[in-house]
Amino acid sequence: MSVAVFIAKAEALQAKGAMAFFSSDISLLKAEVAGSAQAFRQQLKAEAAKGKPSACPPEHAALTSDDILAQMRGYPVAARPRIPVSEAVADLFRKRFPCPVR
Repeated sequence: MSVAVFIAKAEALQAKGAMAFFSSDISLLKAEVAGSAQAFRQQLKAEAAKGKPSACPPEHAALTSDDILAQMRGYPVAARPRIPVSEAVADLFRKRFPCPVR
């Protein structure tokens, strides 16, 4: 899923207010982010094995929906259709949890 599609679905849910809880898109968006985060953590394990992780998040890093949407809205509008959610999540992890300088 692209960042543009994710944002459109998230904004549509926000517009529904409390009725959004009955939408299947909530589960879809949560699964997209969770899958992207899990894939990035696997990538980090491979990077760490080589001694060069691109981020150093704690074991149970918590990101809010506001954090994720802010990251996605930070991309230029024209680029959003070409950026996958997985890239946005990885960028957020790198930005939020940089590794200490050695």
